[in-house]
Amino acid sequence: MATTAEQVRAWRGPTILSYGFRPFFFGAGIWASLSMALWIPILSGDMTLPTRFSSIDWHAHEFLFGYLAAVIAGFLLTAVPNWTGRLPIVGWPLGGLFALWLIGRVAITVSAFLPPLVAAAADLALPLALIGFLMREIIAGKNWRNLIVLGMVTAFVLANGVFHWEAAQGWPAAQGYGLRAGLGAAIMLIAVIGGRIIPSFTRNWLVRKGPGRLPVPPMQSFDKVALVALLLALMVWLVAPQTALAAGLLLIAGVLHVARLARWAGERTVSEPLVWILHAGYLFLPLGALAMSAGVLAPDRVSLAAAQHLWMAGAVGVMTMAVMTRATLGHTGQALTAGPVTTGLYLMLIAAVACRFAAGFWPAASMTLYALSAAFWIIAFGGFALAYGPSFVRRHA
Repeated sequence: MATTAEQVRAWRGPTILSYGFRPFFFGAGIWASLSMALWIPILSGDMTLPTRFSSIDWHAHEFLFGYLAAVIAGFLLTAVPNWTGRLPIVGWPLGGLFALWLIGRVAITVSAFLPPLVAAAADLALPLALIGFLMREIIAGKNWRNLIVLGMVTAFVLANGVFHWEAAQGWPAAQGYGLRAGLGAAIMLIAVIGGRIIPSFTRNWLVRKGPGRLPVPPMQSFDKVALVALLLALMVWLVAPQTALAAGLLLIAGVLHVARLARWAGERTVSEPLVWILHAGYLFLPLGALAMSAGVLAPDRVSLAAAQHLWMAGAVGVMTMAVMTRATLGHTGQALTAGPVTTGLYLMLIAAVACRFAAGFWPAASMTLYALSAAFWIIAFGGFALAYGPSFVRRHA
């Protein structure tokens, strides 16, 4: 049987369809920048899209269930063959999956012209196909340890369905159960997968740098306690987001995950942005939990919307950028180091998160900070698409 590398090399069609990360990471970068470019005139009232969603619902949906779905697809289609030892999906079947994602983006944007069920079905087609792919690969490869990943992806897809249902009822879906469930599933994915790759990648890099403190190996007893605490906090936040119980559990989870991150020797990685960005992305997970807790306990001092963006733009945005850049460099045979352009993308994205968070505390300057945050975001993701675009469409040795 052909190896994964042989399967990829055997494809003679467009290079972008030779591996799962290529079309989906490229599409994710373009959509993250384009949808933000649309959001600013929408927010100011200068543009209206022909969508059934309210403007805020569209903005939240297209980042969480649009952009992130593409990143998850690219990651799983690339990583799962390594997990299971089975062949990747390449060529026109991969192109078909990417077409499903594109159809979903168009359907949501013009959903005012479509029956609600048609728009929802178009949007859910790719995520449902991913569940089928992941289930097939886990069973065929007897890779039972990744059933937890299947569970979280399934929860993410179900949350998208709930979001559609809430929007169809005329409810503010961006503040509903679907959004919270989808964000909670994304945060758990970061906690689980980040907890595997961050200490491993950090150790690999530090071993080459010489003696010194190394990360604690992944998935020790402390990690499991921290993950259970986070899961419990997210479940309570899902059903009762503005209660003292949710705030208390988020506080505990935040403290535990700060401690978890501290065990991974991130302070030794400051000379390599490709490594420290993983730690920075993960840091937004506990920071978001702590800020969400503070927002519940002291709503007059901490904006819940600003706090939630530490998860949405911070944990999700920064961690996905970190994973996409590293995976692209690694799978295209390039050196695993971040040059000045990639480092600049990281700094722009962190600046975008900082401006969006600050807007929640400085109402008089909020529109300026929104615009700055959007500009930094567009530069980061648009820059990613431009800088890494050649890697997606060109064959490497």
